[in-house]
Amino acid sequence: MEKLEFPEGFLWGAATSAHQIEGDNHNDWSEWEKSPERIAQLKKEGKDPADFISGKACDSYHRYREDFDIAKELGHNVHRFSIEWSRIEPEEGKFDEREMEHYKTLITDLRERGIEPMVTLWHFTNPVWFAKKGGFLSERSPQYFTRYVKYVVDNLCDRVGLWITFNEPSSVYGGFSYLLGQWPPQKKSFFKYLRVQNNFIRAHTLAYRQIKKIYAAIPPVRPGSSSTSHNIRAQVGWAENYRYPVVPWYLRWLGSIFTYFRFLRFLKKTAPYQDFIGLNYYTIARLPGSYDVLPRQAAVSIMGWEIYPYGIFHVLKSVAKFKKPVYITENGIADASDERRLKFIKDHLRWIHGSIAHGVDVRGYIYWSLLDNFEWSHGFGPRFGLAEIDFKTFKRTVRPSALEYAHICRNNMLEY
Repeated sequence: MEKLEFPEGFLWGAATSAHQIEGDNHNDWSEWEKSPERIAQLKKEGKDPADFISGKACDSYHRYREDFDIAKELGHNVHRFSIEWSRIEPEEGKFDEREMEHYKTLITDLRERGIEPMVTLWHFTNPVWFAKKGGFLSERSPQYFTRYVKYVVDNLCDRVGLWITFNEPSSVYGGFSYLLGQWPPQKKSFFKYLRVQNNFIRAHTLAYRQIKKIYAAIPPVRPGSSSTSHNIRAQVGWAENYRYPVVPWYLRWLGSIFTYFRFLRFLKKTAPYQDFIGLNYYTIARLPGSYDVLPRQAAVSIMGWEIYPYGIFHVLKSVAKFKKPVYITENGIADASDERRLKFIKDHLRWIHGSIAHGVDVRGYIYWSLLDNFEWSHGFGPRFGLAEIDFKTFKRTVRPSALEYAHICRNNMLEY
């Protein structure tokens, strides 16, 4: 058995997102879940609409301490989660101080457990007022988003150093909402997709500058000072879903176009305004004729995704040219039986370690997800969690694979 050691200070943990675990959110997605059109569509497909309405989700808004205890028990030293914009700014320009205090307490509880917070400022959902103004189609959307970011960071700058502005804005949200028209607001148009992508680029740039400005204005704590403030430097990036492209030689031009618009365009445009790259990796992207290049993989998840761990090595090598540190901000498998999760984690970590050996500056691995959760348009069916959730009682049960992953986290080493 080979022992693969990871760099000193490597971060290990898991991720969640607000709408998927908190429960009782009111935003554009929660309204869409219960819309007559959505319910009619699900019934037409022979599905129970109740399985696709987030409702209480994991009730983590009230049970987050229990969740953090699980993370600590599993040896995690970083936890990625998102702040729900619709809670912070339920009405345009009106911020809810009580909700802000909730997130302050949440982060304090994380730090008391020795876990570094990695905060995502936007994970697919929008306040209803913002959606009515056109969401990220609006030319004013970058300013609206930056105003929200300023309020949050002003309140949390003494507690948080790792910030992610957007989660999968181009590849997933843009693709499903504006290219395929399957997610809210279901506006299928390539030109609208480009407009939204451009607004995300502008919004990230403005938010990055705003965050840096806030931290630059904080006076450093002098040695021996009685101040309890943290000397924290802001590191700002964004997380995108990268798929290893499998393309026949005669369609390489099409593969290049696909890769460019799916994530490279965003990455190139924002390169001066990111301190790290957040990489979410689950599967490959096939183009027609690609089975001659790579046979269909025997391991396929219940999501229909081909499991190809070598792909993460390829993707990491491809983003290394941007000379930015990289965090694996999501990587996981929906596996209710927990028969394949440990192998999935180990196989991907093996290739992540290989990329580090080839000079890629990978700083951490964050599994998706800490908990079973509400998996967007797939409802409550997929089970990604290190901890199983009984959605009737909200009981948390740590899965055996999570205990094995904990061994890796505590030892900063993979035995493969």
